[in-house]
Amino acid sequence: MSKGRLEAFSDGVIAILITIMVLEMKVPHQADIAALRTLAPIFLSYALSFVFLGIYWNNHHHLLQAVKHVNGQVLWANMHLLFWLSLIPFATGWMGENYFAPMPVALYGVVLLFAGSAYYILAQILAGLHGKDSALARALGSDFKGKVSVVMYLAAIILTFVNSWFSCALYVAVAILWLIPDRRIENVLTQ
Repeated sequence: MSKGRLEAFSDGVIAILITIMVLEMKVPHQADIAALRTLAPIFLSYALSFVFLGIYWNNHHHLLQAVKHVNGQVLWANMHLLFWLSLIPFATGWMGENYFAPMPVALYGVVLLFAGSAYYILAQILAGLHGKDSALARALGSDFKGKVSVVMYLAAIILTFVNSWFSCALYVAVAILWLIPDRRIENVLTQ
């Protein structure tokens, strides 16, 4: 089965999710800087989620560059990932609208945790489909960053009930971890 439709569909879903998030930011009715200050939590949560969706889009793109074909199991694993990503706008909005209160910040972490787990599952299914000696399997290796991210999400969810800003700092740290270019797949494909 060709991977083209899976890529196009996933790209479209992620683009729609970003659009939904930006449309949730309501324009203030006042024309002064104070009106913008009230939107700061909403904008910060949007910016963080935009970065996460960008990271997922980028890594999903690289992941699919390393595969030759997909099957039904891959399609469902991809839908599983897209399901969790589709909850990001809701969690983002709830977190921003409630000024980073503990429950919304915890839910945001749960969504990120399950999205990260779904991405890991998708990558493992793709690697299994192409074999342990495939370029993808070699590129993924032990997936240190993926495993560390899940641990950081779990810690952030627990820390939310101590101080939600600690959790937000961990979410930012995970984003920074993934913003550092991950060249595993690119390196294997160029060899």
